[in-house]
Amino acid sequence: MAELPDPSKRIRPANRSSFDPDTAGRDTALERGLRILSAVAETGETNAKSLAATLSLPLSTTYRYLKTLREFDLVEEFGGRYLPSARLSSWSGAATTRSYLLDVGNKFLRELSERSGRTSVLAVREGRRAVCLRQVAPDEDAEIAFRTYEVLPLDSGAGQRVLLAHAPTQIIAEVVDGSHHSEEALLASLRRICTDGFAYSQSEMGTGANALSYPVTVRGEVLCSLTLAGRSERFGNVTAASLKPVLLEAVEALRAELLEVC
Repeated sequence: MAELPDPSKRIRPANRSSFDPDTAGRDTALERGLRILSAVAETGETNAKSLAATLSLPLSTTYRYLKTLREFDLVEEFGGRYLPSARLSSWSGAATTRSYLLDVGNKFLRELSERSGRTSVLAVREGRRAVCLRQVAPDEDAEIAFRTYEVLPLDSGAGQRVLLAHAPTQIIAEVVDGSHHSEEALLASLRRICTDGFAYSQSEMGTGANALSYPVTVRGEVLCSLTLAGRSERFGNVTAASLKPVLLEAVEALRAELLEVC
């Protein structure tokens, strides 16, 4: 789990690559390239300016290395944002995990919704956004349900905020900086999620829609969030508390299955 930024200080992208500016002059070309590649892989989505600042490299040098990484199909660029390529993701096992979640998602969520009587959602983080991979919603929740593959903000909603709380520090800093929530309130919420182990939201993603979410952690990495949601009249505090054991059991079952493929 990444360390959350100190709300008393200005948020800056964190140096997750243990880069020592004092040794920058002694870095080889290979080391600089690997630092940049590692930073892109860890954040999931970033830009050249953030990379240059984080790694204390000239911007022109950063662009030159990114160009080389793109030529080797290790990094992809979309509108000035750099992401790990499908080739790099396949090496890390991310593609296998995502494919597995897509395959088992509907059956898994259908069983969870049948047990709970509520909407169940499986979401993953893609850079600075969350994506609803799979969802099963009863008729009562049809109007508040997400769409499959819908892109969602990381700073709002239980399932998305769980993912943000366990994201790399640089991602947290960028999301907090662009959020309509106050920095202090959002960081306090993320710390509470890390302490409690779950998130509970009320009407954050839609009027009258509440949600309870837990992270699914495999070998120390949060791969997705598993969420139960419903209309507020059907999903108040008492209902959320009563559904925690059901959701936790589902989280453990999914984690056990992911251990076999990750």
